[in-house]
Amino acid sequence: MFHRLIVVVLSCFCLITYGCKEQSNQKVLKCAHGLDVTHPVHEAMEFMAKRLEEKSNGKLTIEIYSNQQLGSERECLELIQIGGLDMTKVSAAVLANFAPQYKVFGLPYIFKNKEHQFRVLDGEVGQEILSSSDQSLLHGLAFYDSGSRSFYTKDHPIEKPEDLKGKKIRTMESPMAMSMISAMGGAATPISAGELYTALQAGVVDGAENNPPVFYLSRQYEVCKYFSIDEHTAIPDVLLIGTQTLNKLNENEKVWLKEAVQESVVYQRKLWKEAEEEAIQGLKEVGVTIVYPDKEPFANSVKELYEEAAQEEVIAEMINAIKSQE
Repeated sequence: MFHRLIVVVLSCFCLITYGCKEQSNQKVLKCAHGLDVTHPVHEAMEFMAKRLEEKSNGKLTIEIYSNQQLGSERECLELIQIGGLDMTKVSAAVLANFAPQYKVFGLPYIFKNKEHQFRVLDGEVGQEILSSSDQSLLHGLAFYDSGSRSFYTKDHPIEKPEDLKGKKIRTMESPMAMSMISAMGGAATPISAGELYTALQAGVVDGAENNPPVFYLSRQYEVCKYFSIDEHTAIPDVLLIGTQTLNKLNENEKVWLKEAVQESVVYQRKLWKEAEEEAIQGLKEVGVTIVYPDKEPFANSVKELYEEAAQEEVIAEMINAIKSQE
């Protein structure tokens, strides 16, 4: 633990000292995130870095630090703010602490389907949200797909909200996520991701919720034999750059970066779709029962969350803007 702390401190010192370093005619952007190198987001970032180098003829490149080498999502954001890091990827849920517009993604069933989601994220509404954190020195470049969260349980599938009654469901330590489970009739139980497998085994919780790749790769299917794909929330990942770094780029460099980012978005969404399909197939092969419940009763059960969220004017505006794109 102490050794890791020393490595992180030294790495951060180097970044603060040399952030967005220039070597003759070359600029190097430092990008860090917390995911494994096999994750679709990391692979998309590598693709982005490759395309940027090609477009700029090596004048603008990206160095990527994975696996929380430079800290958690929150720590990477703070590094960007002090000029010690140029780019990162975080969940939109984390950015809600920096710009309230991002809170809207936590609302269940805010998107009608995947097409609606991408139409919003890639359009004017998405651009408005991406720019909303500029005042915190964090500029959103694009959204990466992080799938949708659904329920998986030990004893029986969740086919209607009533099936959650009396069930302890692990959720993120998020007020919105906990309120959603409660509104549906379940007992929200925050537990860290690292402790979830044993909590399921021990009966501390009866189930949890996440996307197909996480459920499959975590091997929690060894305990939970039912996967109910209700897709209640779809919180995207966000690719960010520090406003300080962005302002140092000339117009050509900004164009190269924008093009490379957009190409990486297309690539990442393709990889994510493939990962979801592989996960669903893998779950079927290990004997997990997969059901696709009617989403309308679930959506109706959480309407009160919209009424509460809409009391904040900026969230009410975002809700209306997103619904107008259906």
